[in-house]
Amino acid sequence: MSKEKTIQSEIGGYISTLLRKHFGKGPTSVFVTVKKPYIVIHFRGFVAPMEAVLLKQKEWKRVLKTRDLLINELKEDIAKNLWRIAEMDIQEFYADWNLELETGLLVGVLKDETDEDNFHWPDHIDKEAFEQKIEDASERAEKKPSSIKSYWLNDRPLLVKRTDILVGIENALIAEGYAEILKLAKRPLERRLLLETQPEKELGRQITEVFLDWNFSEDIGYIVFMLEPLNNTTN
Repeated sequence: MSKEKTIQSEIGGYISTLLRKHFGKGPTSVFVTVKKPYIVIHFRGFVAPMEAVLLKQKEWKRVLKTRDLLINELKEDIAKNLWRIAEMDIQEFYADWNLELETGLLVGVLKDETDEDNFHWPDHIDKEAFEQKIEDASERAEKKPSSIKSYWLNDRPLLVKRTDILVGIENALIAEGYAEILKLAKRPLERRLLLETQPEKELGRQITEVFLDWNFSEDIGYIVFMLEPLNNTTN
């Protein structure tokens, strides 16, 4: 096994154990993608027994709030262990969940500077047309971002970074302590608007999931599109 695969396996095992310890049940599978300065951790089969009860009672907001609070508490521990496992210096951390599919996504942003030449897009994809659709969806949700940068991590996760996207009312809500409520409202809205632009036409691949999270203090938003696996791809 290559060093890269070994590190990915160790990180996956650590995350699985961490979630099991704090949620009472770990995911059935964990897939790790490392493309510096990003690390993306996608897991499946993740709903704790108590969460299952709450979801049956349509209490999905409570589940999401609890998960976000717990992940915020665990960020420091995750950063320390990623340094221990692979000397990854995590500067920012993001998370999102798909309760319907019982999946989740964690994104770590490393201290390393982004080398644009490291991210090679497939030749058949019109990257500019894809980013235009992201801009259109963002403008419908809030406003046109000052910058959009998209990164082809591998054949499954496609990461998009947007900056300067918040409007005045959103900043006011955040200042008044309603950041979590704002996230709960923004996620389904932006997910719907992104899919309505039909970015699959540019990608030539079906999008299976869309994950979103924000750093409100820095006015940065991340989107991760999970793409339909290619033939002979397991993740």
